[in-house]
Formats: sequence, C-alpha cells, structure tokens
Amino acid sequence: MRAHPDRDPLAIDPDLTRRWLVEFIRDEVQRRRRFQRVVIGLSGGVDSSLVAYLAAEAVGAPNVLGVRMPYRTSSPESFAHAQLVIDALGISAETVDISAAVDALAGAIKEPPTPGRLGNMMARTRMITLFDLSAAHEALPLGTGNKTERLFGYFTWHADDSPPVNPIGDLFKTQVWALARHVGVPDVIVSKPASADLIMGQTDEGDFGISYPRADLILHWILLGYKAAEIMALGFSEAEVELVRKRLDSTHWKRRLPTVAMLSATAIGEYYLRPVDY
Repeated sequence: MRAHPDRDPLAIDPDLTRRWLVEFIRDEVQRRRRFQRVVIGLSGGVDSSLVAYLAAEAVGAPNVLGVRMPYRTSSPESFAHAQLVIDALGISAETVDISAAVDALAGAIKEPPTPGRLGNMMARTRMITLFDLSAAHEALPLGTGNKTERLFGYFTWHADDSPPVNPIGDLFKTQVWALARHVGVPDVIVSKPASADLIMGQTDEGDFGISYPRADLILHWILLGYKAAEIMALGFSEAEVELVRKRLDSTHWKRRLPTVAMLSATAIGEYYLRPVDY
C-alpha cells in the first residue's frame, strides 16, 4: 500500500497506546517474571519520564524506584527535571553520583579517554548501578530507549539497551513525544531538545544531522520496503534518505546478541530456542 498524502503514518491513538503499554508492563514484570517492583534510570529526558509514568500506573508508584545517576559534568537541568517526575508521581528515588567511579576507571586506563569513550563509560557505569540496585531492591530494570535511537544505533552497546523489558522500544521519538504529552509528562521535559547528556552541549539531532520528525518518517518508509526514489517523492532529499539508510544499515550489529561460532548441533541461539524465540 502506497503512502496517503493527507495521513500522518506515525499518528497514534495515545490513550489506547497508554493502556496497551501499561498492561504490557504488568504482564512482563509481574505475571511473567514475578517481580513486584521496577527500577528506572531517570535522566530528566522525555523517554525515561514517560516510562516512569507508565510504570507508576502499571505497578503502583510505591513500587517504582527512580534513579538519578549524574556525572560531574551532567546538566543540572537534567537533575531538576528528573525531580519533577519524582515529585509528580510520588515514586521512590535514589541518587548515585557516578563521577568517582567513572573517573577512577578513566584514570586507570593508559590511554586518556576521548569524549566519546568517556560517555560510553558513563552509560555503562549507569547500567552497572541500575542492575545492582535491581538486585538490592528486587526490582526489575525497565529500558527507556525509543525506536528511533535503537534503529540509529544511538545508544551504548551493553548499556542503554540492556534492561530486559522496554515498554517504549517500538515507539518512534515523535510518538514518544505525543504519548508523553497525553499522560502528563511536564511540558518543560517534552519540549526541550533531546540530549544524551554525555558530552557538554550535545543534542541528539545535532549528532544525527537530521531532525527527529524527518528521520522517523524516513525510517518508517524504509522499514515498509520503500525504495529511495519512492521516499524522495514524498518530500525528502537524497542526502536525508542516504543519511538515515547509512545509520540504519551500519548499526545492525548493535541490535543483535553476540555472534557465536557454531561448533555443535546444539549451539545456544542457533539451535537451542524456546518456542517464543522463533
């Protein structure tokens, strides 16, 4: 089916989506995995804020632990915005300053880290913290990565995408914004420029070289099998389509489990699969 010029292909029914994701969290966390509590890394951004709102409705605010994990160069605004979510929902909260841990690791490595490597250290240290608090509080970690980031590979491998349950992983960023507004995430969080806050002055769209609304639509058409010329006919430039296609194709490895050399007929992940894995 070809694109309809008057229809937004990424429009969602926000209330139906909210109810579906709340039930998804209940099912995955409480029924399937037998946890009563969840733990979420609260960055002060819209993605983690939305997950906190959904989780509070799904398992109850007393069963949600929001964790702020600032580094010494993190934006004070991010810290304050995470507090807005904590206060609005009435969830439990902890703050773990990761500066000493990250600096110790960076100082122990012979080659001084580049800003990118230091950012990856922060992301992985945050995930170590989240999983340790998961064990301490018997709370399942929830992921907060959206579909655009995941398709672009815009996350630190074995960090941001590590939590076993992710309610918003199939929502493009523009859909996250729409749902966040619907559930009541403060507008100051929804409206601010998205940033991983790993490098000072960093923004997602600055790193991408394209805006989220345009990237989301191009990704949508690519995933539906549209060719470059067909996407360009919908109002996108060749450079935009190529940029998105290159990011999508070059980061496929980040969305897969480790590649294992097969030496037997019973290799895990190649032969040994539960029915749900097929």
